[in-house]
Amino acid sequence: MLKSKIGTPLAIAILVALAGCAKKEPPADAAQAPEAPTASAQVPADHPVAEPAAEVDLSGIVKADGGKTVAEVFAEKDALGGQKVIVRGKVVKTNAGIMGRNWLHVRDGSGAEGTNDLTVTTAADLPAVGATVLLTGTLALDQDFGMGYQYPVIVQDAELTVE
Repeated sequence: MLKSKIGTPLAIAILVALAGCAKKEPPADAAQAPEAPTASAQVPADHPVAEPAAEVDLSGIVKADGGKTVAEVFAEKDALGGQKVIVRGKVVKTNAGIMGRNWLHVRDGSGAEGTNDLTVTTAADLPAVGATVLLTGTLALDQDFGMGYQYPVIVQDAELTVE
């Protein structure tokens, strides 16, 4: 019993560490500047970060009926915590199979740095970067997955519809 209680968190910690440390080396002629973490994650400065979010055209995204913009989710997070939220946006980053779930970052052109990138977890297949998605999931606040991965705002267990 004790072995299973220790083994699972240890396995999760190793997976998170490996996923976060999968840093590609820049070309020799590239400037040597440290990569910044995504807006919604707070990662220690000395910890390597995965690929940054892709540059995706965010024009023309229409707010979902009965839904929120990414900026509204951040602005209303205290009232929305623990509730289902609906957001339409474009996928700017994906990570498959980390801690038993798929991860994506969604933006809709709203918000400023720090409130413009919504981290989402799902069991659904990951859409392509650049795809427009309509997502419904539970908004969680102040989630700490260990190893320096803390999310003040995250949508968990989202259902996705690629539009």
